[in-house]
Amino acid sequence: MPDEHAAPPGTWTRSEQDGVSDGPGADGVRSDSAWQGKAALAAVGILLIAAIYTLRDFLPALGWGAILAASLWPLHVRAAQRWPAGRGLILPAVFTGAVMLMFVIPLVMVASAVLHDSMAVSQWVEQAQAQGIPVPDILGHLPFGARLVPWWQATLATPEGIDRLARQAPHIRLATGEHILGLVSHRVLLLVFMLLTLFFILRDGERVAAALGVGTRRAFGAAGLRVAEQAVTAVRGTVNGLIVVGFGQGVVMGGAYAIAGVPHAALFGFLTGLLSAIPLGAGVAMALAAASLLAADQAMAAALVFAFGSVVIFVADHFVRPAFIGGATRLPFLWVLLAILGGIETWGLIGLVIGPALVAALMLLWREWVGSARGPLNPSHP
Repeated sequence: MPDEHAAPPGTWTRSEQDGVSDGPGADGVRSDSAWQGKAALAAVGILLIAAIYTLRDFLPALGWGAILAASLWPLHVRAAQRWPAGRGLILPAVFTGAVMLMFVIPLVMVASAVLHDSMAVSQWVEQAQAQGIPVPDILGHLPFGARLVPWWQATLATPEGIDRLARQAPHIRLATGEHILGLVSHRVLLLVFMLLTLFFILRDGERVAAALGVGTRRAFGAAGLRVAEQAVTAVRGTVNGLIVVGFGQGVVMGGAYAIAGVPHAALFGFLTGLLSAIPLGAGVAMALAAASLLAADQAMAAALVFAFGSVVIFVADHFVRPAFIGGATRLPFLWVLLAILGGIETWGLIGLVIGPALVAALMLLWREWVGSARGPLNPSHP
């Protein structure tokens, strides 16, 4: 006759006589021994470290995919409410395709042009290392030309001189065309994995969010859920700020390019807005536009474009974007600015989003701790 008090399979309790035995505990609840709990935590930690180490080269792609999914999730939910049939496959594919059209394809076009020019420069460098660089005719007509020409002839006009110069500056490394092609191929692979991550998170977002919510509550309680929600809000505010500010920069600078007579003003305006999310990216696009005017012998227009663009970029990066992100996360202006700059310095480009998210989570905990906001750390706040 089966024992009515037998424990379910997989249930282990500590016995007073011999340590560990199967059967219900005094309170009928599973009770693991202390060493089993510590061993389980150690195993989980080892597995987590091993997984992060294995995926370390793809973590930026996974991170950007998750960031874009968190930012697009409210729009995806509204679209799914209007068209429930497309929730499983079509809507995630549409949103992923929109991201690819808006961001990835223009970046690939720019990278392709840079790759072409870089390979041409690399070939020129290899030719210069083999044959030397002839002395330009204009060099002798410049001030101090009588000294510059002999230095050029001894240093750059012969392969031996270039080799001596390279040995004197060992930290300078000129990438070959094959190396540049390998770098670009790696970046394209990361973009593909970012789009795949975005697609699968949008497709399975509800189950992923529910699982993360359960895990966060079990590990950190209600305070952990609040912190996670604040971090997601900061991520959305940061990405929305990047998009809105980038669009504004593109429109303003595109108009300035058109007025100044920059060739392909609309294209340069689009690149300025697109690259505004990258540190110094908008400045590079603006400098290229000014250089195109300078090449067309329009020095005054180039100087005006450069001056106006510098002011617009400075105001957008140091005032408009921090204010936009701070409004979404209730962060003071100074903390947003420090979070953006510190995040970029520490984490690279993805730190543009990670920095504000971390500071927003810490600020939420601080407000609850000091009693200025109600939450798990301060339930008695009126």
